[in-house]
Amino acid sequence: MAVKRFDELDFGDEVETRPDVGMERVTLFAEATGMKVGRFLDHEAARKEGLPSAIVPGVMSQGLLTAAVHSWISDAVIESIDTIFRAPLQVDSTPTCRITVTDRDEDTGAVELDLVVVNEANETRVLGTAKVRPRVDASG
Repeated sequence: MAVKRFDELDFGDEVETRPDVGMERVTLFAEATGMKVGRFLDHEAARKEGLPSAIVPGVMSQGLLTAAVHSWISDAVIESIDTIFRAPLQVDSTPTCRITVTDRDEDTGAVELDLVVVNEANETRVLGTAKVRPRVDASG
């Protein structure tokens, strides 16, 4: 993934990332956020709740998208993010985060992004939008 500066973004630009949602990473997240719940930390406990396996916490899925934006656009500030959780994202899966520039406000410099997380079967798990703007240097 080529890191871009805000002024390099064009309508239609897109990027894909493949975040780590392995059990070790999800466990670290769950412990750090106080979400130590069986459906996030244990495949068997999740199956007892009717799930196919342990799932990634929704807020972590949103965090994956946020991290992807910051990894791609080095000087972005996220003003807003709105996500819809369509279906659980499985722990130990190999998801793809896709981000696409869908609009640019030439007056304010803000950019709108479409955000999607899909699983290995290309099924949408999380989708949404974000509005980002360039970081303003505090010194000037």
